[in-house]
Amino acid sequence: MRQGEEAGVVSGKHPLEKNRCAWVGTTPVYIDYHDHEWGVPVHDDRKLFEFIILEGAQAGLSWLTILKRREQYRKAFSGFDVEKVARFDGKKIEKLLNDPGIIRNRLKIQSAVTNAQAFIEVQKEFGSFDAYSWRFVGECKVNRRKAVKDLPATTAESDLFSKDLKKRGFKFVGSTIIYAHMQAVGMVNDHTTDCFRYKELVKQNRT
Repeated sequence: MRQGEEAGVVSGKHPLEKNRCAWVGTTPVYIDYHDHEWGVPVHDDRKLFEFIILEGAQAGLSWLTILKRREQYRKAFSGFDVEKVARFDGKKIEKLLNDPGIIRNRLKIQSAVTNAQAFIEVQKEFGSFDAYSWRFVGECKVNRRKAVKDLPATTAESDLFSKDLKKRGFKFVGSTIIYAHMQAVGMVNDHTTDCFRYKELVKQNRT
């Protein structure tokens, strides 16, 4: 769950009558994301880099705002190829600042390039960003949140992860952003216990 979500969500129900986390609402792109991605463990570096870029772009905005622009982000940031993004120069940044399909914030765009460069350094040191990032939890941490109000904004693990990323030169990686990242890439299972995905992911992670 993320700060800055759009107002008006009062139920996780959908016409298909599956019980979902209450923050989902009925927006199709949000339902698809919740049902197929949120909380699923990710071990692919390109996908992890994608979320690092998108999380940085989301800071101060709703996650839905970013999801609706996801395809354009994929085009704008070379399919989230970290090597290519790390080589973006001033001319490329200026071009991105004129792209209406993404969040045109200079600091966020520049941070994507900075983070790409830092991401590559992590890969060199640990073999992969996956190996580095999952050290902070070991395996998916299964929580038992009964309601959205029980979801924390940060945890001790996200504090440590955030602090280490900052030390390595990453930007837009405060603990709140990093906990949202951990939820997104399945480092924690924060689906509420009444959500149909909670048990599915618990079972999936045991196999």
